[in-house]
Amino acid sequence: MALESRVTQEEIKKEPEKPIDREKTCPLLLRVFTTNSGRHHRPEEFSRGNVPSSELQIYTWMDATLKELTGLVKEVYPEARKKGTHFSFNIVYPDPRGKVYRLKDVGSTVSGRKGMDDSMTLQSQRFQIGDYLDIAITPPNRAPPMNPRMRPF
Repeated sequence: MALESRVTQEEIKKEPEKPIDREKTCPLLLRVFTTNSGRHHRPEEFSRGNVPSSELQIYTWMDATLKELTGLVKEVYPEARKKGTHFSFNIVYPDPRGKVYRLKDVGSTVSGRKGMDDSMTLQSQRFQIGDYLDIAITPPNRAPPMNPRMRPF
């Protein structure tokens, strides 16, 4: 009887995240752009050196979780503190082939509830220093736009 390995090459190459010593590691400046409409900014809004006006500047580390970032945003926007407020996160990065920006969906959190994406880190999503973070905030009385990863059943 022969045994077959089911480990893929991708799993072999994947390194576990190295813990960051926040006492010895300098934080990075994270430029965060928010909307209260429940929709993300369009990529064109980041072109030609322009950025949306709703900027927050947060000093943090690559091991910051989406839940931790949610808490920092809630400190600045009291209306986002309501239980059930939905936060959808996108990384905004420059396309290496052109002068445009791309958005990558990285996860979501809900104020007052535990979720699957709460412990996701910037590092685990291949965030690079210089990228932006775009957060679409949806109040609890409005349903967030349907995420392509979510199924209605």
